[in-house]
Amino acid sequence: MEIAVEQFGTTAKGEVVNLYTLQNENGFRVVLSNYGAIIVSVFAKDINGNFDDIVSGFDTLAGYEKNPGFYGAVIGPYANRIRGAKITVDGIDYPLKVNENGKNTLHSDQELGIHKAVWTAKLKEAENAVEFRTWVRDMEMGFPGNKEITVTYTVTEDNSIRIHYHATSDKNTAINLTNHSYFNLDGNHAGKILDTELQILADQITPIDKECIPTGEFLDVTGTPFDFRSPKKIGQDIGAVDEQLAFGGGYDHNFVLQNQSGEVRLIARAVSHKSGRVMEVYTDQPGVQLYTGNFMENPMGKDGKGYGKREGFCLETQVYPNAINETAFPDPIYGPQKEYDTVTEYRFKEEA
Repeated sequence: MEIAVEQFGTTAKGEVVNLYTLQNENGFRVVLSNYGAIIVSVFAKDINGNFDDIVSGFDTLAGYEKNPGFYGAVIGPYANRIRGAKITVDGIDYPLKVNENGKNTLHSDQELGIHKAVWTAKLKEAENAVEFRTWVRDMEMGFPGNKEITVTYTVTEDNSIRIHYHATSDKNTAINLTNHSYFNLDGNHAGKILDTELQILADQITPIDKECIPTGEFLDVTGTPFDFRSPKKIGQDIGAVDEQLAFGGGYDHNFVLQNQSGEVRLIARAVSHKSGRVMEVYTDQPGVQLYTGNFMENPMGKDGKGYGKREGFCLETQVYPNAINETAFPDPIYGPQKEYDTVTEYRFKEEA
């Protein structure tokens, strides 16, 4: 189908930003922007055949230029947290941006990360896809290597958003890309997501310390609030007396996924029994970060309305946080001999 393109606005630096709308024959529709390679909207059908936007965000480009919650954006070069704001690659220490708790790095850089870059866009109408491309220079944000990053979004006839991430670097460096969309399967501004039923196919999490950084250990989910192997409401155990939940203010943890074969497989399933919407997540990645909007308090979002605590949830596929500093975690080093290449799909349907 034809990809609709319209101007979204002009950045404070004078760069023109567009919106790109992908739609399939079922009416499933995704709106993207070349600013931050952002998923602006996802219009999915409920059990009564009504389409609603189920992704939190902003109506204006100015909202995304601020975007303290990273709504809808691709995060990189390294998503999630790095202890001590430092990485070591090939025996060389590289200091990074200190932007959390006065000593750690979160999502590379709040102001300069690729979530705030204007990417080039290439339409692939035969595939119903848009390819976004950006470049990160050697030592930009502290990371070694000249990096070329592409993210391709494809909308399929089975109502999936397929995200293909690819990156190259002329030096060994740390790379970990993800998408930071907040979902509410009841619709935008529909309230809290605590009644959403969630299943995550993971036997362990990587427990965190009080700064929300993994300790390097693995924790079996059996008998804990983190056991989502069988479907349960997000809110069922979120208020339990548990040190890990206290550290995160709720769920803000990396789940160690089952079947780490490197193949794309089902890793999570979320269901709203109110709207009848179902979202399945597929990836080849080893981990997924569940974030339940514990600090989701923005005064102005879409339709002139704000977002409150726990009115959206994120399932961010990834290498484990701080993996660069933990030898027991998957290796996040990529460079001339090893390109970064990974796929994640968010697939939508209605309850039978």
